[in-house]
Amino acid sequence: MTRLQAKLLGNPDEVRPTPFGHIDIYTLDDLVIGRMVFEPGWHWMEHVRPMAGTNLCQYHHVGVCIAGRLGTRLEDGTTNEIGPGTVYEIPPGHDGWVIGEETFVAYDVAGVRSFARTDETGQRVLGAVLFTDIVESTGLAESLGQARWRELVAVHNERIQFELDRFRGRLVKTTGDGVLALFDGSERAVRAAAAICLAAKALGLSIRAGIHTGEVEVVAGDVRGLAVHVAARVMALAGPGQVYVSATTRELVADSGLAFLDAGAHELKGVSGARQLFCLAEPPEE
Repeated sequence: MTRLQAKLLGNPDEVRPTPFGHIDIYTLDDLVIGRMVFEPGWHWMEHVRPMAGTNLCQYHHVGVCIAGRLGTRLEDGTTNEIGPGTVYEIPPGHDGWVIGEETFVAYDVAGVRSFARTDETGQRVLGAVLFTDIVESTGLAESLGQARWRELVAVHNERIQFELDRFRGRLVKTTGDGVLALFDGSERAVRAAAAICLAAKALGLSIRAGIHTGEVEVVAGDVRGLAVHVAARVMALAGPGQVYVSATTRELVADSGLAFLDAGAHELKGVSGARQLFCLAEPPEE
């Protein structure tokens, strides 16, 4: 539920340092606003990529530039320059660098919840692991053509990032036609998966999702451990538009009001013993 609140710019909830800059984080419940301050010489590829562990920045940024200039380049080679008094949108899959000798300052309202975070790297944490996958993506790509398919997947990824931000999930990486994400709460993971299914349906896509909750090792640009492997296998058993969860995840959301159907016990490849799975009965309209 939204509430009336205000915070002073001089008193951020968190400051994330990067070489040649920092990001001030202001948290307003489900909304996170970041004040990006990048000094001359700052370059995402050089100064943030080692933290992110990805070739390009995978966050969707929307904001307004207050000072300085930032150059951006997308994976397809498209470039743009952002300057003072400019509102901007930068899709996932981009590089960025400060142009000139003036510090770049901007307020970002979309892509800073986990941007440049380093506090969890190399640690083992308990989390809900979510995998998604577009059903029959190969055939769809062939029927649409590569250009239209890339465009559709880009929009699909943006919708996913929006839902992950809304439910406080962390995009770990994209998997071609799906994502791997991590949540610190099982209920938020299930609700995010349901919202992603609905968003994909609106684009004419059918996806499946799988969730398992367990301990994972967080490393640069990835998560590792048995829980990740189990979540991937759980997703592989789901059908079009379905959200499958493990028994562990089901137990953790028992008081959430979410309804599940028994999906039976399954032998998961590479995992010993049969695992009881459940299917989200009716993805809630969020």
